[in-house]
Amino acid sequence: MKKNNMILLISISLCLLSQLVFAGGGQAGGSGGTAGGPSTLTVYAGMLEEHAALECQEFEKATGIRTSFVRMSGGEILARIRAEAGNPQASVWYGGGSLTFIEADNLGLLEHYVSPTAAKIPAQFKDPNGAWTGIYSGYLGFYADGEWLQKNNVKMPTSWDELLNPAFKGEIVMAHPGSSSTAYNMLTTILQLKGEAAGWDYLQRLNENIRQYTKSGSAGGRMVQLHETGLTIGYLHDAVAFKREGYDHIVISAPQEGTGYEIGAVGIIKGAPQLEAAKKFVDWCLTAKAQELGQTVNALQFLTNPEARPPSEVEPIRGTKLINQDDVWAGAHRSEFLERFNEISKSKPIN
Repeated sequence: MKKNNMILLISISLCLLSQLVFAGGGQAGGSGGTAGGPSTLTVYAGMLEEHAALECQEFEKATGIRTSFVRMSGGEILARIRAEAGNPQASVWYGGGSLTFIEADNLGLLEHYVSPTAAKIPAQFKDPNGAWTGIYSGYLGFYADGEWLQKNNVKMPTSWDELLNPAFKGEIVMAHPGSSSTAYNMLTTILQLKGEAAGWDYLQRLNENIRQYTKSGSAGGRMVQLHETGLTIGYLHDAVAFKREGYDHIVISAPQEGTGYEIGAVGIIKGAPQLEAAKKFVDWCLTAKAQELGQTVNALQFLTNPEARPPSEVEPIRGTKLINQDDVWAGAHRSEFLERFNEISKSKPIN
């Protein structure tokens, strides 16, 4: 009996040991699967789910590296990699505004990798030390339900101040900057345009017209699309994509005094367990071929690789007036600004 128990114990121990070796990828760091077998890669994606799925699928086809992703907003990804610091569960952060990447780099949460492909990307779209590299860009603006505007005899706003119109009370939906890089871009745009004192006063007054804050930057646009709210603040290329889908009631405008813009980025998470695969992913997603994939699934951003063909649908908004945006300043003050915004917005729901 004792002999049988001993044999059983040894069998269980060997089984557990084999599982641990497999979970670690068969080598230290879990960076590439068993010897001679295919590598794996896990990506945290801050872009449209369809876009992330296609990019990961095509990367896997091109390299043989089994690639999976988890879709979150930019702020959620930052919170996740902070919580996982020292034991990261993903290797790549793909998509979402560079402002959150800058804060992550300030916190020591990103590897520095200068991809050979990054030489083609203009300097304004990348961190010189390789913490992040831009893959696309987009401009902030307004989009509204044209039928709601007509029914309520309200003019489409063409300036930030026109959002304070009492007619919009309870009809504006925007993302919360704590979870959304889109909304944080909007917050810092206002502070840069108006100065901090006047900017915080504006945000306090705008809060009175807000119905709710969403976790995702694109959620407000979906609500306008479905006639669930009058207006949202978001990236104009998303509105163009909705119109491309046939939602012709959506009306688009950009603030005439100037607006902010995002640089959607890619970076490698500090301590990436699949470091070599992550580097290959960064190299690949900066190519023109990879950047052009998005428009096939209605992701219509401007592209950072000059050799990439941009979506023709966004050409009409190319001339949008942009502010002289200070991303380093915005990234450095994110925690401070979010704390103050939370005080302003605490009376409104977050969904």
